[in-house]
Amino acid sequence: MARDLPIGNGNVLINFDAAYNIRDMYYPLVGQENQSSDHLSHFGIWCQEGFFWIDHPEVSKKLTYLEDSLVTDVQCSHERLGLNFGIRDGVDVQQNSFVRKVKVENHLDVEREIKLYFHLDLQIYGNGVGDTIYYDPELNSLLFYKGHRYMSLSCLSPDNEKPTPSGYATGQKGIHGLEGTWRDAEDGHLGGNPIAQGSVDGIIELTLKLPANSSKEAWFWICFGKTKQEVERLEQVLRTTTPQVFLQRTHEHWVKWVNQDAHQLSLLKPDLESFYKRCLLITRTNVDNRGAIIAANDSDILKFAKDTYSYMWPRDGALVSHALDRAGYHELSRNFFDFCSKVLTPEGYLMHKYNPDSSVGSSWHPWVDGQGKKQLAIQEDETALVLYTLWHHHKLAGTLDKSREDYEKLVKPAADFLVHYRDASGLPLPSYDLWEERYGVLAFTVSSVYAGLVAAARFAEFHEDKARAVYYADIAELVKKSAEQQLFAPEQNRFLRALYWSYEENKYIPDYTMDMSMYALFDFGLLQLEDPRLLSTMKALKDKLWVQTDIGGIARYENDYYHQVTNDVAKVPGNPWFICTLWYAEWLVATAKTVQDLVEAENLMRWAIHHALPSGVMAEQVHPFSGEPMSVSPLTWSHASFIKVAQEYLSKLKKLTSKEVESGVDASEDKVLEPVNH
Repeated sequence: MARDLPIGNGNVLINFDAAYNIRDMYYPLVGQENQSSDHLSHFGIWCQEGFFWIDHPEVSKKLTYLEDSLVTDVQCSHERLGLNFGIRDGVDVQQNSFVRKVKVENHLDVEREIKLYFHLDLQIYGNGVGDTIYYDPELNSLLFYKGHRYMSLSCLSPDNEKPTPSGYATGQKGIHGLEGTWRDAEDGHLGGNPIAQGSVDGIIELTLKLPANSSKEAWFWICFGKTKQEVERLEQVLRTTTPQVFLQRTHEHWVKWVNQDAHQLSLLKPDLESFYKRCLLITRTNVDNRGAIIAANDSDILKFAKDTYSYMWPRDGALVSHALDRAGYHELSRNFFDFCSKVLTPEGYLMHKYNPDSSVGSSWHPWVDGQGKKQLAIQEDETALVLYTLWHHHKLAGTLDKSREDYEKLVKPAADFLVHYRDASGLPLPSYDLWEERYGVLAFTVSSVYAGLVAAARFAEFHEDKARAVYYADIAELVKKSAEQQLFAPEQNRFLRALYWSYEENKYIPDYTMDMSMYALFDFGLLQLEDPRLLSTMKALKDKLWVQTDIGGIARYENDYYHQVTNDVAKVPGNPWFICTLWYAEWLVATAKTVQDLVEAENLMRWAIHHALPSGVMAEQVHPFSGEPMSVSPLTWSHASFIKVAQEYLSKLKKLTSKEVESGVDASEDKVLEPVNH
């Protein structure tokens, strides 16, 4: 089930599923140590007329955020039982605490007793072995712990002066036929077992007295710490400050943060502006405060591969950081580049992926080829794109005069690696592609290597390292010329996806598969926009990869097998991906000559909005027939892609509008793209 409405503060990340059950609870690193590990934590309501959990079919729900905020705004209704309830959840921006406000409305003409149940099914350190839960009589809270991880679960009723639950239960689950303490709540009475160990869960009860046709607000919260003393301190701060203050300051923080964007967003239509901001906020939830930009934190993918996307891929991180830098959030990108500098190998390259704590992540890339010979288990574009985006980081942040350390510790060793990791023709040596499926010389990788070397040359020139400046620039030009000679197919009048080395034939074998990642030929500056070979390539990509269903969108490449749902590859070359569709929108923006030319790009941006969840969350890909999210959700790269294309769109819109005004064209006649001031 797709993850929705992520909330976090860079230390704590909480994901909900589509029914608004808590599924993922990361602490103390975003993406590492999922203290919930896809186990479902329930929220339920009891009244004399019946009991229900929030995911019951009779509960209608609208799942959104408060505008420009990382505080949720979830409206629920159980018409038959005469109950409405609204939930606002947030992770405090100053303390590692999750806060929930529940407003319950009684729509019957009688006074009623309402009981709220908050259940937690944790897997501390990511596993359910040796956990303990007990009721703490001093805190009047449930306390979970194992090793150096502690989590408290507390509540506050408006009918009580102190945060004291009206009931609680602890127990075991998943063993001996036990389902968990949540079952104990369904009769409106908890057993009160005070402690359990092993594979455990717990639940607290909060009771409200609601007069006829009235409403009341109740509170729940979870505090996270590495010691019991830390949790006790957080509990004291929260109770003294009040959970309302925590939630309010969190809301205000995010509204202020997202409206610091460096662009003139008022030129965007309201729906595009709102979605752009939502993408920034969702992206921020997947950025750890120590610098790791995590690809996705949806543990539901465990069912597919027994591994997650909760890693820092240097490529994803570089492109996400670039979008953040362009928006003006330089401090987040700075942390990312510090992370990369820390993990760069002595040889000058970055590994496949990393855990948020900077250790090397899992990998399926072998260190030997089919002949048993050593090969590097890397994707070279990941090293190159860090150089490319690092240059732009310093340019955009205005910190080139402070880039000497980056130049010495990161740029020079990485650029020297790119220089030497080439064959006699000048092309980069084979490495794995960005889709992590093929070992060869890829158009995307070659384009990124060119961009990385150009960036390194600019760094060298700035720091008056004249020999390296000339050297890196010359090698970049050689890479470009080699790509034009060897990656272009004259008979097809377009570029190739890749070259693969054949030991049998002792030469490279061309790969003619259309792959949307070839957009990199223009985006990373290898080719000029007006190059007829590029124009032909981009047209062929759109023609071959557009999904011919009512859903539409652009697939990764021809006959994409990942989560494939049909063998009709002529109609559905692959599932539509958000990033691929937005890459083509970026091409349309780049080549637009008039304001009217931007219409198709805007339509593709709205395609992304339409196929996101109502909250604004975008998955990796969508089902080609139903439009349902597929694979992980949210994918950070999807959101960063929308951020970047919106930035390009804004820049081009301003340029073309100004040009048309100067030439006497009435741009206001364009009803589709008419700027909105608000």
